[in-house]
Amino acid sequence: MSQSHRSFPARRRWLAMLGLAPLLQACSPLRLINATVPGRTHTVLADQAYGSAPRQMADVYLPAAAGLHSGPGRPAPLAVFFYGGSWSSGQRSDYRFVGEALASRGVVTVVADYRLSPEVRYPVFLQDCALAVRWARDHAPRWGASARRVFAVGHSAGAYNAAMLALDPRWLGAQNLSPDSLAGWVGLAGPYDFLPIGIPEVQVAFGWPDTPPDSQPLHHVVTQPDRVAPPALLLAARSDLLVNPVRNTVSLAQALQARGTPVQHQLLDRVSHTTLIGAMAAPLRGLAPVRERVTEFLLAPSG
Repeated sequence: MSQSHRSFPARRRWLAMLGLAPLLQACSPLRLINATVPGRTHTVLADQAYGSAPRQMADVYLPAAAGLHSGPGRPAPLAVFFYGGSWSSGQRSDYRFVGEALASRGVVTVVADYRLSPEVRYPVFLQDCALAVRWARDHAPRWGASARRVFAVGHSAGAYNAAMLALDPRWLGAQNLSPDSLAGWVGLAGPYDFLPIGIPEVQVAFGWPDTPPDSQPLHHVVTQPDRVAPPALLLAARSDLLVNPVRNTVSLAQALQARGTPVQHQLLDRVSHTTLIGAMAAPLRGLAPVRERVTEFLLAPSG
């Protein structure tokens, strides 16, 4: 780990002085965090269209050194990252720090926008995410990445999106792909079993109370125990007050394990729902080893 947990008290005081901790807790645009992102670790291909709608856009983060951490002549893994925001807010420019965190470790990273509620409802945002994966997979070779090592990665609502691509074959199937087209997926503080819906923004996004049971990732694991699913890494904050980590992360991990799917999961201390993803950024990496766990999973040799 590049930062020691022993420096946590001093780091917390420093963040408080800068105002970064309240910024994260409020799910603000993270401008201060992104201002700390170094430029030497990566290059960015900005404003790439993966579809025709205005929000079907992505930024692509390329490692500064070709082949970094991937081995001589070995194409890099490719991560397609989806952010959270209750399916009703968010923009890719807020997550520059995620693109840098992964690209600096040798992972080609696509940070994708997708259409949001109330403009659209479930399942349109899943259709957008599947299209983004299709586009990224098609472009992988020109970025020095492997089309056989594509991962869906997401935080919060974005983790739900990644889960549904991995567990429900309808969405990638519409793009002539399947869940086994993914080398794996990563869910950070994801909601995987959230019916009934109590949050007003989420009620709108999912048309509550007419939300179908098969909108839930856990539903697909429980009702289709013989369906093959790609390997998963599931991380959550032990003290998450927004998305219950036991009902969601632990329950999904146990259900996947019960049907033989390779899955790693961990509940992390010292982070919240929002600072879990914030810990990907250099100033906050001492909070929890999120970048380390994610990049170890993405860079692990495939079978």
